[in-house]
Amino acid sequence: MQTYRGVVYPAQSDAMGHMTVQYYVAAFDQAMWHLVESIGYDPEWRHSRNEGWADVRYEIDFRGELKVGDLFRVESDVTKVGNSSLKSHHRLFGPGHKLAAEVHMTSVYFHLLDRRSIPIPDSVSAGARQLLEELAQVDERSGP
Repeated sequence: MQTYRGVVYPAQSDAMGHMTVQYYVAAFDQAMWHLVESIGYDPEWRHSRNEGWADVRYEIDFRGELKVGDLFRVESDVTKVGNSSLKSHHRLFGPGHKLAAEVHMTSVYFHLLDRRSIPIPDSVSAGARQLLEELAQVDERSGP
């Protein structure tokens, strides 16, 4: 599913005119918020329940370059849901649907005041599992 869209601005580029790593990470971070909202997490819970997400692992592969003015989008999916953790995969595509970067991310559901992991709410786990099932069905139809 598409979770983020953006454009590379001059202030987001390095001395060689390419988007810097910090803005790839920012795009992936914003995509993650849209992904978890789509599976049932309510961002208001940060305030009403003191619950949110802590990213604990990023494994990023850079596949191509984005230059100033390039439009890009991030597509995301859930790869695994545990008791208190969620694994996701995000792909950032540039012009011509060319893969520019991808990240495998592990995020932990987190109590913001106690600073510890807590179980993912049932409604969010159910949404993640439903997305996993939908992705598996698409993969089965696509075949090898």
